Amino acid sequence: MNIEDLRKENELVDLFCSLAEIPSPSRHEEKVIDWICNYCKDNGLNCEQDDYKNIYITIPATDPTKEPILLSSHLDVIGDDSPVIPYLDGDLIKAKGRTLGADDKAGVANALYFAKYLNKRTDLSHGGLELHFTRDEEDSMSGIKNTDFNKINSKYVLVLDSDALGQCLVAGASYVMIDLKVNAPKGGHSGNDIGDPTRANATKLIADLVSKLPQGAYYCENGQVITSCNIGGIESGDVTVTNVINTDAHATYSLRSSDKKKEDELIAKMQGIVDEFNKEHEGIATAEITFTVKMPMFEKNDDEYMPILFETVAKKLGIEPEISSFHAGAETHIYANKTNAKGERFSPYLLGLATVCNMHSAREYVDYKTMLKGQELLQALFEAHNRN
Repeated sequence: MNIEDLRKENELVDLFCSLAEIPSPSRHEEKVIDWICNYCKDNGLNCEQDDYKNIYITIPATDPTKEPILLSSHLDVIGDDSPVIPYLDGDLIKAKGRTLGADDKAGVANALYFAKYLNKRTDLSHGGLELHFTRDEEDSMSGIKNTDFNKINSKYVLVLDSDALGQCLVAGASYVMIDLKVNAPKGGHSGNDIGDPTRANATKLIADLVSKLPQGAYYCENGQVITSCNIGGIESGDVTVTNVINTDAHATYSLRSSDKKKEDELIAKMQGIVDEFNKEHEGIATAEITFTVKMPMFEKNDDEYMPILFETVAKKLGIEPEISSFHAGAETHIYANKTNAKGERFSPYLLGLATVCNMHSAREYVDYKTMLKGQELLQALFEAHNRN
Protein backbone atom coordinates (compact mmCIF):
# COMPACT_ATOMS: atom_id res chain seq x y z
CA MET A 1 0.00 0.00 0.00
CA ASN A 2 1.22 3.51 -0.71
CA ILE A 3 0.56 6.66 1.31
CA GLU A 4 -2.16 7.90 -1.07
CA ASP A 5 -4.21 4.70 -0.71
CA LEU A 6 -3.77 4.70 3.06
CA ARG A 7 -4.95 8.30 3.27
CA LYS A 8 -8.08 7.48 1.28
CA GLU A 9 -8.73 4.53 3.55
CA ASN A 10 -8.13 6.20 6.92
CA GLU A 11 -9.29 9.69 7.94
CA LEU A 12 -6.90 10.03 10.89
CA VAL A 13 -3.87 9.22 8.74
CA ASP A 14 -5.07 11.69 6.13
CA LEU A 15 -5.52 14.35 8.80
CA PHE A 16 -2.03 13.72 10.13
CA CYS A 17 -0.47 13.89 6.67
CA SER A 18 -2.35 17.08 5.84
CA LEU A 19 -0.93 18.70 8.97
CA ALA A 20 2.56 17.30 8.42
CA GLU A 21 2.63 18.66 4.85
CA ILE A 22 2.44 22.21 6.21
CA PRO A 23 5.91 23.34 7.33
CA SER A 24 5.65 25.06 10.70
CA PRO A 25 9.03 25.92 12.23
CA SER A 26 8.95 27.69 15.58
CA ARG A 27 7.29 31.13 15.43
CA HIS A 28 6.33 30.54 11.80
CA GLU A 29 3.18 28.48 12.34
CA GLU A 30 0.78 30.82 10.53
CA LYS A 31 -0.11 28.40 7.71
CA VAL A 32 -0.94 25.49 9.99
CA ILE A 33 -2.92 27.81 12.28
CA ASP A 34 -5.02 28.95 9.30
CA TRP A 35 -5.49 25.35 8.17
CA ILE A 36 -6.75 24.25 11.60
CA CYS A 37 -9.11 27.21 11.89
CA ASN A 38 -10.59 26.35 8.48
CA TYR A 39 -10.87 22.68 9.48
CA CYS A 40 -12.79 23.70 12.60
CA LYS A 41 -15.08 25.96 10.59
CA ASP A 42 -15.81 23.16 8.10
CA ASN A 43 -16.60 20.71 10.91
CA GLY A 44 -18.62 22.93 13.21
CA LEU A 45 -15.98 23.21 15.95
CA ASN A 46 -15.72 26.33 18.11
CA CYS A 47 -12.22 27.67 17.54
CA GLU A 48 -10.60 30.81 19.01
CA GLN A 49 -7.15 32.34 19.16
CA ASP A 50 -5.46 34.47 21.79
CA ASP A 51 -3.22 37.48 21.15
CA TYR A 52 -0.25 35.15 20.59
CA LYS A 53 -2.16 33.06 18.00
CA ASN A 54 -2.42 29.99 20.24
CA ILE A 55 -5.56 27.99 19.44
CA TYR A 56 -8.43 27.05 21.80
CA ILE A 57 -11.16 24.60 20.72
CA THR A 58 -14.12 23.68 22.91
CA ILE A 59 -16.76 20.96 22.80
CA PRO A 60 -19.52 21.96 25.27
CA ALA A 61 -20.47 19.62 28.10
CA THR A 62 -23.63 17.57 27.80
CA ASP A 63 -23.52 17.01 31.57
CA PRO A 64 -22.12 20.02 33.48
CA THR A 65 -21.81 17.95 36.67
CA LYS A 66 -18.88 16.09 35.09
CA GLU A 67 -15.34 17.43 34.76
CA PRO A 68 -13.95 18.52 31.38
CA ILE A 69 -10.59 17.37 30.00
CA LEU A 70 -8.00 19.43 28.13
CA LEU A 71 -5.91 17.98 25.29
CA SER A 72 -2.78 20.01 24.59
CA SER A 73 -0.28 19.79 21.71
CA HIS A 74 2.19 22.11 20.03
CA LEU A 75 2.04 23.33 16.43
CA ASP A 76 5.70 23.98 15.70
CA VAL A 77 8.22 21.41 14.50
CA ILE A 78 11.97 21.14 14.14
CA GLY A 79 12.77 21.93 10.52
CA ASP A 80 12.63 24.70 7.95
CA ASP A 81 10.09 25.89 5.38
CA SER A 82 11.05 23.31 2.75
CA PRO A 83 8.27 21.02 1.43
CA VAL A 84 7.24 18.06 3.57
CA ILE A 85 6.43 15.03 1.43
CA PRO A 86 5.17 12.08 3.50
CA TYR A 87 5.61 8.55 2.22
CA LEU A 88 4.89 5.06 3.55
CA ASP A 89 7.62 2.56 4.42
CA GLY A 90 5.83 -0.54 5.70
CA ASP A 91 3.89 0.68 8.74
CA LEU A 92 6.04 3.78 9.05
CA ILE A 93 5.24 7.26 7.77
CA LYS A 94 8.39 9.21 6.90
CA ALA A 95 9.22 12.42 5.02
CA LYS A 96 11.52 12.69 2.03
CA GLY A 97 14.85 14.20 3.04
CA ARG A 98 13.75 16.10 6.14
CA THR A 99 11.97 15.96 9.49
CA LEU A 100 8.42 14.65 9.34
CA GLY A 101 7.08 16.77 12.17
CA ALA A 102 5.29 13.91 13.93
CA ASP A 103 6.55 15.75 17.00
CA ASP A 104 3.94 17.06 17.55
CA LYS A 105 1.65 16.82 14.52
CA ALA A 106 0.73 13.28 15.68
CA GLY A 107 -0.59 14.81 18.91
CA VAL A 108 -2.42 17.60 17.07
CA ALA A 109 -3.99 15.11 14.64
CA ASN A 110 -5.20 12.78 17.39
CA ALA A 111 -6.69 15.68 19.37
CA LEU A 112 -8.35 17.28 16.35
CA TYR A 113 -9.76 14.00 15.07
CA PHE A 114 -11.18 13.22 18.51
CA ALA A 115 -12.80 16.66 18.75
CA LYS A 116 -14.58 16.10 15.44
CA TYR A 117 -15.65 12.62 16.55
CA LEU A 118 -16.95 13.80 19.93
CA ASN A 119 -18.78 16.76 18.43
CA LYS A 120 -20.89 14.36 16.36
CA ARG A 121 -21.79 12.08 19.25
CA THR A 122 -25.19 12.64 20.79
CA ASP A 123 -25.32 9.55 23.01
CA LEU A 124 -22.41 10.29 25.36
CA SER A 125 -22.93 12.20 28.59
CA HIS A 126 -19.72 14.12 29.24
CA GLY A 127 -18.26 17.15 30.98
CA GLY A 128 -16.84 18.77 27.86
CA LEU A 129 -13.59 18.75 25.94
CA GLU A 130 -11.03 21.51 25.48
CA LEU A 131 -8.13 21.57 23.01
CA HIS A 132 -5.16 23.89 23.23
CA PHE A 133 -2.60 24.11 20.42
CA THR A 134 0.46 26.22 21.20
CA ARG A 135 3.23 27.87 19.19
CA ASP A 136 6.99 27.74 19.65
CA GLU A 137 7.34 24.78 22.03
CA GLU A 138 10.54 23.53 20.43
CA ASP A 139 12.52 26.73 20.81
CA SER A 140 11.55 28.79 23.85
CA MET A 141 8.02 27.64 24.83
CA SER A 142 6.79 31.17 24.24
CA GLY A 143 3.38 29.82 23.18
CA ILE A 144 2.51 28.13 26.46
CA LYS A 145 4.14 30.98 28.38
CA ASN A 146 1.76 33.40 26.59
CA THR A 147 -1.31 31.21 27.07
CA ASP A 148 -4.41 32.80 28.56
CA PHE A 149 -5.14 30.19 31.24
CA ASN A 150 -8.41 31.96 32.08
CA LYS A 151 -9.74 30.49 28.84
CA ILE A 152 -9.29 26.97 30.21
CA ASN A 153 -11.78 25.32 32.59
CA SER A 154 -10.30 21.82 32.78
CA LYS A 155 -8.28 20.61 35.73
CA TYR A 156 -6.89 17.51 34.01
CA VAL A 157 -4.49 18.28 31.15
CA LEU A 158 -3.34 15.56 28.75
CA VAL A 159 -0.28 16.87 26.90
CA LEU A 160 -0.11 14.66 23.79
CA ASP A 161 3.61 14.99 23.20
CA SER A 162 5.29 11.81 24.40
CA ASP A 163 7.07 9.55 21.94
CA ALA A 164 5.76 6.08 22.77
CA LEU A 165 2.25 4.64 22.71
CA GLY A 166 1.10 3.85 26.25
CA GLN A 167 3.20 6.35 28.16
CA CYS A 168 1.63 8.38 30.96
CA LEU A 169 4.40 10.49 32.44
CA VAL A 170 3.50 11.97 35.81
CA ALA A 171 6.60 14.06 36.61
CA GLY A 172 9.35 15.85 34.73
CA ALA A 173 12.66 17.43 35.59
CA SER A 174 13.34 21.11 36.08
CA TYR A 175 16.15 22.84 34.21
CA VAL A 176 18.44 25.07 36.26
CA MET A 177 21.25 26.87 34.42
CA ILE A 178 24.44 27.13 36.47
CA ASP A 179 27.19 29.67 35.85
CA LEU A 180 30.54 29.14 37.54
CA LYS A 181 33.19 31.86 37.34
CA VAL A 182 36.71 31.96 38.74
CA ASN A 183 38.78 35.15 38.96
CA ALA A 184 42.47 35.24 39.89
CA PRO A 185 43.16 38.96 39.47
CA LYS A 186 46.95 39.13 39.55
CA GLY A 187 47.68 37.05 36.48
CA GLY A 188 51.14 37.60 35.09
CA HIS A 189 53.85 36.13 32.87
CA SER A 190 54.30 32.38 32.78
CA GLY A 191 58.06 32.76 33.11
CA ASN A 192 58.81 35.78 35.25
CA ASP A 193 55.87 35.37 37.66
CA ILE A 194 55.34 31.61 37.76
CA GLY A 195 57.01 31.20 41.15
CA ASP A 196 55.01 33.90 42.93
CA PRO A 197 52.77 32.15 45.51
CA THR A 198 50.31 35.07 45.48
CA ARG A 199 49.45 34.38 41.84
CA ALA A 200 47.25 31.56 40.56
CA ASN A 201 46.08 30.47 37.13
CA ALA A 202 42.29 30.62 36.81
CA THR A 203 42.32 27.79 34.24
CA LYS A 204 43.98 25.42 36.69
CA LEU A 205 41.75 26.56 39.54
CA ILE A 206 38.51 26.00 37.65
CA ALA A 207 39.74 22.56 36.60
CA ASP A 208 40.36 21.71 40.26
CA LEU A 209 36.97 23.10 41.24
CA VAL A 210 35.11 21.24 38.49
CA SER A 211 36.76 18.00 39.57
CA LYS A 212 35.14 18.41 43.01
CA LEU A 213 31.65 19.35 41.79
CA PRO A 214 29.05 16.61 41.13
CA GLN A 215 28.72 15.29 37.57
CA GLY A 216 26.10 12.92 36.15
CA ALA A 217 23.25 11.19 37.98
CA TYR A 218 22.98 12.52 41.53
CA TYR A 219 19.85 10.72 42.74
CA CYS A 220 17.87 7.81 41.25
CA GLU A 221 14.68 5.98 42.16
CA ASN A 222 13.58 2.61 40.76
CA GLY A 223 16.26 2.77 38.10
CA GLN A 224 15.23 6.24 36.94
CA VAL A 225 17.32 9.38 37.22
CA ILE A 226 15.52 11.93 39.39
CA THR A 227 18.24 14.55 39.89
CA SER A 228 21.35 15.15 37.79
CA CYS A 229 24.05 17.69 37.03
CA ASN A 230 25.94 18.01 33.75
CA ILE A 231 28.79 20.31 32.79
CA GLY A 232 28.24 22.06 29.48
CA GLY A 233 31.67 23.52 28.86
CA ILE A 234 34.68 25.42 30.18
CA GLU A 235 36.30 28.50 28.68
CA SER A 236 39.53 30.12 29.82
CA GLY A 237 42.55 31.62 28.19
CA ASP A 238 43.67 30.90 24.63
CA VAL A 239 44.98 27.47 23.63
CA THR A 240 47.53 29.13 21.34
CA VAL A 241 48.96 31.31 24.12
CA THR A 242 50.97 29.60 26.87
CA ASN A 243 52.98 32.46 28.36
CA VAL A 244 50.12 34.07 30.32
CA ILE A 245 48.85 33.17 33.78
CA ASN A 246 45.12 33.33 33.10
CA THR A 247 42.98 35.55 35.27
CA ASP A 248 39.46 34.40 34.37
CA ALA A 249 37.65 31.12 33.74
CA HIS A 250 34.02 30.21 33.17
CA ALA A 251 32.04 26.96 33.21
CA THR A 252 28.34 26.19 32.70
CA TYR A 253 26.18 23.37 33.98
CA SER A 254 22.62 22.15 33.66
CA LEU A 255 20.87 20.80 36.74
CA ARG A 256 17.71 18.74 36.27
CA SER A 257 15.41 17.37 38.95
CA SER A 258 11.83 16.24 39.45
CA ASP A 259 12.26 16.26 43.25
CA LYS A 260 12.46 19.69 44.89
CA LYS A 261 14.22 18.44 48.03
CA LYS A 262 16.94 16.73 46.02
CA GLU A 263 17.32 19.78 43.79
CA ASP A 264 17.80 22.02 46.84
CA GLU A 265 20.20 19.48 48.33
CA LEU A 266 22.35 19.42 45.19
CA ILE A 267 22.38 23.22 44.91
CA ALA A 268 23.46 23.50 48.55
CA LYS A 269 26.21 20.93 47.99
CA MET A 270 27.59 22.79 44.97
CA GLN A 271 27.42 26.12 46.79
CA GLY A 272 29.24 24.57 49.73
CA ILE A 273 32.08 23.33 47.52
CA VAL A 274 32.48 26.82 46.05
CA ASP A 275 32.43 28.37 49.53
CA GLU A 276 35.23 26.01 50.62
CA PHE A 277 37.21 26.96 47.51
CA ASN A 278 36.93 30.64 48.41
CA LYS A 279 38.16 30.00 51.95
CA GLU A 280 41.13 28.00 50.64
CA HIS A 281 42.11 30.64 48.07
CA GLU A 282 41.30 33.78 50.05
CA GLY A 283 43.32 36.72 48.82
CA ILE A 284 44.41 34.91 45.66
CA ALA A 285 41.25 33.95 43.77
CA THR A 286 37.47 33.95 44.09
CA ALA A 287 34.79 31.72 42.64
CA GLU A 288 31.17 32.65 42.09
CA ILE A 289 28.35 30.24 41.29
CA THR A 290 24.84 31.32 40.27
CA PHE A 291 21.71 29.24 39.75
CA THR A 292 18.99 30.39 37.32
CA VAL A 293 15.73 28.47 36.91
CA LYS A 294 15.02 28.15 33.19
CA MET A 295 12.23 25.57 33.51
CA PRO A 296 10.24 24.88 36.69
CA MET A 297 9.93 21.25 37.67
CA PHE A 298 6.83 19.18 37.00
CA GLU A 299 6.43 17.43 40.35
CA LYS A 300 4.26 14.36 40.80
CA ASN A 301 1.09 15.37 42.59
CA ASP A 302 -0.97 13.34 45.04
CA ASP A 303 -3.91 12.91 42.64
CA GLU A 304 -3.62 9.32 41.37
CA TYR A 305 -6.97 9.34 39.56
CA MET A 306 -5.83 9.91 35.98
CA PRO A 307 -2.76 7.59 35.99
CA ILE A 308 -4.83 4.76 37.49
CA LEU A 309 -7.62 5.32 34.97
CA PHE A 310 -5.11 5.46 32.10
CA GLU A 311 -3.44 2.22 33.22
CA THR A 312 -6.78 0.42 33.51
CA VAL A 313 -8.01 1.54 30.09
CA ALA A 314 -4.69 0.83 28.36
CA LYS A 315 -4.56 -2.74 29.68
CA LYS A 316 -8.12 -3.41 28.51
CA LEU A 317 -7.05 -2.38 25.00
CA GLY A 318 -3.96 -4.59 25.07
CA ILE A 319 -1.59 -1.63 25.38
CA GLU A 320 1.26 -1.94 27.88
CA PRO A 321 1.06 1.19 30.06
CA GLU A 322 4.14 2.99 31.31
CA ILE A 323 3.46 5.20 34.32
CA SER A 324 6.71 6.98 35.06
CA SER A 325 8.63 10.26 35.12
CA PHE A 326 10.93 11.75 32.49
CA HIS A 327 14.21 13.60 32.87
CA ALA A 328 13.49 16.48 30.52
CA GLY A 329 11.16 19.43 29.97
CA ALA A 330 7.76 19.78 28.29
CA GLU A 331 4.70 22.00 28.45
CA THR A 332 3.52 19.89 31.41
CA HIS A 333 6.00 21.89 33.49
CA ILE A 334 4.22 25.16 32.76
CA TYR A 335 0.75 23.75 33.35
CA ALA A 336 1.86 22.21 36.65
CA ASN A 337 2.65 25.65 38.00
CA LYS A 338 -0.51 27.41 36.76
CA THR A 339 -4.22 27.49 37.59
CA ASN A 340 -7.31 27.33 35.39
CA ALA A 341 -10.22 29.76 35.09
CA LYS A 342 -11.70 28.34 38.31
CA GLY A 343 -8.51 28.91 40.27
CA GLU A 344 -7.72 25.17 40.39
CA ARG A 345 -4.14 24.04 39.97
CA PHE A 346 -3.77 21.95 36.82
CA SER A 347 -3.04 18.22 36.99
CA PRO A 348 -1.04 17.64 33.79
CA TYR A 349 0.23 14.38 32.29
CA LEU A 350 2.44 13.74 29.27
CA LEU A 351 0.71 11.05 27.17
CA GLY A 352 1.96 8.91 24.32
CA LEU A 353 -0.74 8.25 21.69
CA ALA A 354 1.72 7.22 18.95
CA THR A 355 5.23 5.85 18.68
CA VAL A 356 7.49 8.45 17.11
CA CYS A 357 11.18 7.66 16.58
CA ASN A 358 14.27 9.70 15.64
CA MET A 359 12.55 12.96 16.54
CA HIS A 360 14.14 16.16 15.22
CA SER A 361 16.08 14.35 12.50
CA ALA A 362 15.64 13.53 8.82
CA ARG A 363 15.15 9.90 9.92
CA GLU A 364 12.04 10.74 11.96
CA TYR A 365 9.03 8.48 11.52
CA VAL A 366 5.73 7.57 13.11
CA ASP A 367 4.24 4.08 13.18
CA TYR A 368 0.78 4.87 11.84
CA LYS A 369 -0.80 1.78 13.44
CA THR A 370 0.23 3.06 16.88
CA MET A 371 -1.40 6.39 16.04
CA LEU A 372 -4.67 4.59 15.25
CA LYS A 373 -4.37 2.61 18.49
CA GLY A 374 -3.68 5.86 20.31
CA GLN A 375 -6.96 7.28 19.05
CA GLU A 376 -8.72 4.19 20.35
CA LEU A 377 -7.02 4.73 23.71
CA LEU A 378 -8.01 8.40 23.81
CA GLN A 379 -11.66 7.65 23.08
CA ALA A 380 -11.77 4.89 25.69
CA LEU A 381 -10.04 7.06 28.30
CA PHE A 382 -12.49 9.93 27.75
CA GLU A 383 -15.48 7.61 28.00
CA ALA A 384 -14.13 5.94 31.15
CA HIS A 385 -13.54 9.34 32.72
CA ASN A 386 -17.13 10.33 32.05
CA ARG A 387 -18.56 7.08 33.44
CA ASN A 388 -17.14 7.90 36.88
